[in-house]
Amino acid sequence: MASKDRTLRVVQVRSAIGAKPKHIGTLRSLGLGRIGKENTLPDRPEIRGMLRHVSHLVKFEELSKSKAQTKAQPKAESTTSKASTTSKASTNKKAGDK
Repeated sequence: MASKDRTLRVVQVRSAIGAKPKHIGTLRSLGLGRIGKENTLPDRPEIRGMLRHVSHLVKFEELSKSKAQTKAQPKAESTTSKASTTSKASTNKKAGDK
């Protein structure tokens, strides 16, 4: 069932409004809290138990470790900087100034 090279991608698909407080706490511990929010977690028995607890609020799928690492890495930011622009207020003289 659970192995070291597996991860789980968990997505919240239903709202926690009206859910029991224990279920809301379980969603928070899974790193969720809003519909559409997703998190990648290790495939461990504790996590599986939490998912079973809130199965009516979430969907999940198993990922291999290589897929999970490529999704978890943030995209590199571009190194080019934008030229700073000056506002019109600072370049224009006020009516009272000469």
